Amino acid sequence: MPPRDNPTARQARLGGELRKLRDRAGKTAREAAGLLSTDQAKISHIEAGRIGISEERIRKLAVFYACDDAELIEALCAIAREHRGQYWWDEYRGILSPNFLDIAELEHHAQYLRYLQPVTIPGVLQTEDYAQALFNSVLPKLPADEVQARVDHRMRRKGIFDRENPPEIEAVVHEAALRMRVGGRKAARKQLEYLIEVSERPETMLRIIPFANEDFFDLTRTVLYAGSVLPQLDTVHIDNLSGGLFLDAAAELEKNRTLLDLAEQASLEPDESRSFIHHIARDL
Repeated sequence: MPPRDNPTARQARLGGELRKLRDRAGKTAREAAGLLSTDQAKISHIEAGRIGISEERIRKLAVFYACDDAELIEALCAIAREHRGQYWWDEYRGILSPNFLDIAELEHHAQYLRYLQPVTIPGVLQTEDYAQALFNSVLPKLPADEVQARVDHRMRRKGIFDRENPPEIEAVVHEAALRMRVGGRKAARKQLEYLIEVSERPETMLRIIPFANEDFFDLTRTVLYAGSVLPQLDTVHIDNLSGGLFLDAAAELEKNRTLLDLAEQASLEPDESRSFIHHIARDL
């Protein structure tokens, strides 16, 4: 089977974690290849996520790397069992850019999710009209079928709420995002009313940073922090104009956890936030 041109974020993460284990053990790619009776190039492809690896081989490498973290190995084996076509977002492969699919994948597998949104509403909390208006504003202008595909995909991401055990969600949104009349007055009011509705779900905590805040001013980053079954497998997604960046280095995880904690400290309590949104919606 030829190497994948575009491994998913989780496929790349699996390979990256195997590379970390090898480096920590002081083993070379050639030594790992010898253990698996393969060549060094294949080990490089595995560690880049371009080639899959069986559970049996993961366990074999774990012994070779003297890794006794059973929980980590089980988590890596669980990723190895996943395959394309297994999940709903695979229907959009070849239709939307891989970044859209990777975000859906990240949210689906997360144990908890933390969002920091300075000027827009988090994707999983958007109404259809709001998402439609956002994608229609992209420059250069997107074709109608591309806009519809993006909107449909974004609405389907909400499926995480319908699971028997949905992930806990904490979203910190700046007042600027609430004041933006995305899609016009009617669509903006509908979006705010929907935010109030979802904020009452037990698994969702929505907090607002008001303009009056004097403690938190980092409004340049849109952050999604996805908590995994193990802290070392957490992932951060930083949204940007080029499509976004997935980060998993320990220092990056710590830095973004600190950023999210500071944003939370500067925000209103959930009940106050609901009331705050209600007053803005009432004035529209």
